[in-house]
Amino acid sequence: MRSLGFDVKAASGAEDAGALLSAVPAGERVALVDPRFVGHVHALRLALTDPRFPAAVDDEAVRLRSAVKAHDGFFTTFFISPYSRYIARWCARRGLTPNQVTTASLLTALIAAGCAATGERGGYVAAGVLLLVSFVLDCTDGQLARYALKYSTMGAWLDATFDRAKEYAFYAGLALGAARGGDDVWALALGAMILMTCRHVVDFSFNEANHDATANTSPTAALSDRLDGLGWTVWARRMIILPIGERWAMIAVLTAFTTPRIVFWALIIGCAFGACYTTAGRVLRSVTRKARRTDRAAQALADLADSGPLADVVRGQLSRTGIVRLQPLVLALIASGALLAAVLGRPFGSRQVIVAAVFYVVFSAAAVARPLKGALDWLVPPVFRAAEYTTVLVLAARSDEPQALPAAFGLVAAVAYHHYDTVYRIRGGTGAPPAWLVRVTGGHEGRTLLVTVLAALLADRGDDFTLALTALAVAVALVVLVESIRFWVSSGAPAVHDEGETA
Repeated sequence: MRSLGFDVKAASGAEDAGALLSAVPAGERVALVDPRFVGHVHALRLALTDPRFPAAVDDEAVRLRSAVKAHDGFFTTFFISPYSRYIARWCARRGLTPNQVTTASLLTALIAAGCAATGERGGYVAAGVLLLVSFVLDCTDGQLARYALKYSTMGAWLDATFDRAKEYAFYAGLALGAARGGDDVWALALGAMILMTCRHVVDFSFNEANHDATANTSPTAALSDRLDGLGWTVWARRMIILPIGERWAMIAVLTAFTTPRIVFWALIIGCAFGACYTTAGRVLRSVTRKARRTDRAAQALADLADSGPLADVVRGQLSRTGIVRLQPLVLALIASGALLAAVLGRPFGSRQVIVAAVFYVVFSAAAVARPLKGALDWLVPPVFRAAEYTTVLVLAARSDEPQALPAAFGLVAAVAYHHYDTVYRIRGGTGAPPAWLVRVTGGHEGRTLLVTVLAALLADRGDDFTLALTALAVAVALVVLVESIRFWVSSGAPAVHDEGETA
């Protein structure tokens, strides 16, 4: 107990214990511990500091209860965790590791995606059931790590990245299954993936921007704290943002009983509502709080922006112009708005889209020319993500090439992996990926310009645009995967414990 930082006083008997207790100042917490207690130091610490545990401590009960995260979604808390903790204990007693359970969850999700790809009702039902099984295993791996105290850098990385791989692979399976039935929903599948990724980038950017902000108070935050004091509002607010538990449950049920098109529309509508709700609240907090953003936070946002070599060159040329005096978010919105207006408003293959992409390169470089310390500068990275991903989606959809959208799905998935990998490196305190990786992958502005140029050059050459997207997807995937695996298996990799997505 002393090693945990507690002030320990021994009592020789009941009378001595009473005297010691009566001497404790009013309002100060005190615990009476039987010296015969035998248990793990982790269980003892939780029993003394976590209000969820009673004073009379059972080591096994503490370990079981502490295996479950204190803050989780409604579906996970009430429909998964009541029994998944016992699965975790079963795994621990048989020597299974969290990484093995994580891998089993991935394989189950991939099998579920394969079942969905059959396009048959039986396959859809099996896919829904297996997706839920995969989620149970996904909860179990973290609970097993907490129950058995088996944490690892590799396990944290696998758990964080496999969640995205499982969900996006299932989207692809649904799109393949729908295509077998004559319904092309690849645009919806890619749209759902873009929305989900941009939503996560909003979460990551906001959290990094305010990770160590001073004077971190606002009327909006105070109202949120008051609402959290009412039990039912806590669960309602967690559910309406459609966290991973509720989202996967909805996907599983709709997959089993409806069609892929309905699944994707429900997913897009639900996630769009959740994204609007959370983003609006964060914007209100940002504009009403009086906080000074640190250099560390500004650097994290710059790393999340993923600006490449073109931005570096242009930024140097713009350093003496008036354009950089505009707010970074305004510049990012101007750049993205002009690009998407051209992509949506001009015919596929138009040279004017290339001009708009060059304009995007210039203004997006100007947006990161100064440190991102403004109240709303955390929105700059998600704006760039939305511009790049949506450009790929729209160009592929307007190309009229039958396999362009699946190729675009692969390209966005590869780039999204790179962006998620950047997030987990920053969370671990190691900063962004190496500069050479950003240069090789081109940065968001370089990739966007390249895709628009390819669309213009290959517009009248059959399936060449599809082949170009496929080649680009494979190249990006190979480079970022090799570097990511090299980093996370190295001795210098940080321990990143992902406590679950917040939105």
